[in-house]
Amino acid sequence: MDINSSNKTYSGLVSQISETYKSGQKKALQVVNTTLVETYWKIGQHIVEFELKGADRATYGNKLIETLAKDLFLEHGKGFSRSNLNYMRLIYTYYPIYQTVSGKLGWSHYVELLSIDNPVERLFYEKKCIQENWSIRELKRQKSASLYLRLAMSKDKEAMLKSIEQEKRAFRPEDIVRDSYVLDFLKIPEPNQYTETELEQRIIDNLQQFLLELGKGFAFVGRQYRISIGNRHFYVDLVFYHRILKCFVLIDLKKEQAGHQDIGQMNMYLGYFELEENTEGDNPPIGIVLAKDKDDLLIKYATHNISSQLFVSKYQLYLPDEGELRSVVEAQLNLI
Repeated sequence: MDINSSNKTYSGLVSQISETYKSGQKKALQVVNTTLVETYWKIGQHIVEFELKGADRATYGNKLIETLAKDLFLEHGKGFSRSNLNYMRLIYTYYPIYQTVSGKLGWSHYVELLSIDNPVERLFYEKKCIQENWSIRELKRQKSASLYLRLAMSKDKEAMLKSIEQEKRAFRPEDIVRDSYVLDFLKIPEPNQYTETELEQRIIDNLQQFLLELGKGFAFVGRQYRISIGNRHFYVDLVFYHRILKCFVLIDLKKEQAGHQDIGQMNMYLGYFELEENTEGDNPPIGIVLAKDKDDLLIKYATHNISSQLFVSKYQLYLPDEGELRSVVEAQLNLI
């Protein structure tokens, strides 16, 4: 068959295969996510049952979590901080029957929910997450805005909910920033050693595809945009302007995991742009630290009480295949 002579049919086939592939990936990632929550719930169960029945529990006392964090870190690496172990303990404490844990919510959702002491308020936000398909950012935003308390105190709850829906439809910074970006069009094979400069150059060479990956409304301003403070010079990797939000968008590229120092540096860039680069009509700039990996708990602590316009996102150099997804599931199962 001449592929070119039946381009319409062939294009339809490519589109159909692509949609099926993306749908399969989404389902596979959901399985990974569900497995992770279940794994952490079971770890929490082990901790609580040891506290209640362990023969040598008195030896550890209040230092059990601290001791576990040290020993498990030595054996498994990251993922077993005292904070994370406390959350694992809490998810079992608050949800002692696993069937009450929703498969529609990820671990990051539960970390936010477990920080709520009031069980009625926690249940309210949990149900809203499921009903409205809230992202982590939307859950954090509604918690910060005290949606539960506002609704509880409102005489006209229906009118207030309509007002909240209108707020959600407004275009906000979090609407243009995703948790993860796929940069497979850069054609950087993995495993491969590359520098941040090389990563930046590949993005510039494939700027059109990168703009499509970023989404609607982005306009390229420049690369290695110089910031001068006194006699010191700093350079923002990529600068864009968002024509809908009417603000600069600064992107700093990191080929490894994002660190707290990267967040501090981006916060400085945002301050400089707002005070020195913004002109009349410009809104506060948005900063994105785009890294190969990130630790959500570290990011949570590092961004505490600083600009809400600062985001940390991950990038992938390729789409994960079935084997990689399976290995992630198996790795999580091995923790049980």
